[in-house]
Amino acid sequence: MHKNIHDMNWEQLLSNKRLGQEHKYQNRIEERTEFKRDYDRLIFSAPFRRLQNKTQVFPLPGRIFVHNRLTHSLEVASVGRSLGDDSARRLLERHPELIHTHLSEIGDIVSAACLAHDMGNPPFGHSGERAIATFFTEGPGLEYKSVLTRDEWADLTHFDGNANAFRLLTHKFKGRREGGFVLTYSTLASIIKYPFPAHKATKQKFGFFQDEADTYHKIAEELGLTEGVRHPLVYLVEAADDICYEIMDIEDAHKLKILTFEETRNLLMGFVPEDKRADVENRIIQECIDDKNEQIVYLRSFAIGTLEHECVRVFVDNEEDILAGTFKGALIDHCRPEILAAYKKCVKASYAKIYHSKDVVDIELAGYKIIRTLIELFTDAAMHPDRAYSGLLLNRVSSQYDVYSPDTYTRIMAVLDYVSGMTDVFALDLFRKINGESIPII
Repeated sequence: MHKNIHDMNWEQLLSNKRLGQEHKYQNRIEERTEFKRDYDRLIFSAPFRRLQNKTQVFPLPGRIFVHNRLTHSLEVASVGRSLGDDSARRLLERHPELIHTHLSEIGDIVSAACLAHDMGNPPFGHSGERAIATFFTEGPGLEYKSVLTRDEWADLTHFDGNANAFRLLTHKFKGRREGGFVLTYSTLASIIKYPFPAHKATKQKFGFFQDEADTYHKIAEELGLTEGVRHPLVYLVEAADDICYEIMDIEDAHKLKILTFEETRNLLMGFVPEDKRADVENRIIQECIDDKNEQIVYLRSFAIGTLEHECVRVFVDNEEDILAGTFKGALIDHCRPEILAAYKKCVKASYAKIYHSKDVVDIELAGYKIIRTLIELFTDAAMHPDRAYSGLLLNRVSSQYDVYSPDTYTRIMAVLDYVSGMTDVFALDLFRKINGESIPII
């Protein structure tokens, strides 16, 4: 493979150095690798547990259990591990000289990053993100524009869960240790889907807030990442997320009867090659899968497997361009035409029938109102802490959030940290209490 002197290289990209403890663990030799420690540290954390009560797409379960942020993240981590393991195996066949590097541990890195990728999302999914951003672009938050720098204002008006995840994992909140979760450099770099600050955001998306800019640049320099170029493993994390949310949303829509059995079956059958469809039909019959939900589960599994194998092929085949930082688009965009066509049909069906369904829109409307109200009240309280009502509100905020900082930007970000960390149910309960709709019985 032809390499440019400025290309990224796997030896440097895969580092088990830990943020905040750069000199402590690198020579430790144990069965549990540093990247597996990342995974364990994340899965046992309180912010990760709170994902079980955060909306994925559909309203949180009543009679039928659908995906929340927690189950989604676990499934993404599972697919991510397969993507990483399969890619590592093929890359090591191509580069046997890298056997003594961390290349064989790509699956562990990707799965840990997949666990973390949604941890910064506020309650109520994308409607929560929009409520925060538009509070500053369209609402009372506009008054703070004159007292903030251009870059600080961009952070608020482009608020994004991706950047907030990096903040949650790395920021030194009051009372917390240096380095936040103290994860490895490679795991942290693998969640930065948009490696640039808010003032360079495209379609609202960016990778890190101003507070974490130095941290990101420190990691990027260590790993040999050039400005605006993704860490290669981001492509695998992104692929795992793309595969899971699209295919699992289709399955959830079938359970909720938003899509009929025939519609769902036809969408998932699109991932089965024409010459293998009879075999798949026969296998369903032979295994006596009579339940329609179980037939969808079988086809869903086939679809995920097909997409996973194809994304590994694209990743390995395009290794040179990825390491040179010239690869464009997502891995799925480069899948074989028939697979990409099947995926796009799922995307089209999702936008037409799922994301605009009444239940989904209703939860977005409610979530928008709840988050917008909480941001407005707590921001006003942080700006005027001497008022009597402000004191009552700020007493609800954990001491780790610096809502009394003399710096305006820091105070506002502390409010966003507090609200974005809430679960859907906690945000709704607090909204009701503040509005006098729910009074605790003593």
